[in-house]
Amino acid sequence: DKATTSKDRDQERIARQVRHELVMLPYYGVFDHFAYRVGDQGTVQLIGEVTRPTLKSSAENVVKQIEGVERVDNQIEVLPLSPNDDRLRLATYRAIYGHASLNRYALRAVPPIHIIVKNGHVTLKGAVGNEGDKNIAYLQATSVPGAFSVTNELRVDQD
Repeated sequence: DKATTSKDRDQERIARQVRHELVMLPYYGVFDHFAYRVGDQGTVQLIGEVTRPTLKSSAENVVKQIEGVERVDNQIEVLPLSPNDDRLRLATYRAIYGHASLNRYALRAVPPIHIIVKNGHVTLKGAVGNEGDKNIAYLQATSVPGAFSVTNELRVDQD
């Protein structure tokens, strides 16, 4: 059926462009995480967590500009301001990216292991190259004092 393949191709194109626009946003970094769903009739749902309110609105604005996007459902959460969470973010970053097995990931423009901290709870999101790196990242994060919990949502993507 030609209609579905054309619609699928359009959705794939929109998804690729959404991903590209989001990772290119200034101030998008290791303490933020975006996800999205491309639905029918040009609807894009944005989800994730960000440390700055401007990043939430910037994400919506760049996605609205993509050809074929009719509506943006912006469900991105702005994380609460917290000096304790900021301290935890930095300590967790140092613990993960300072590890000999993981420091190669820090060299990328946007490091692939995202550290989301909300009210003292740490969640690791993103992707690493193998199961060993996923486990090391989790162990390093759990070694940071002051976190109430650590959740490992890292994916393993073979490079």
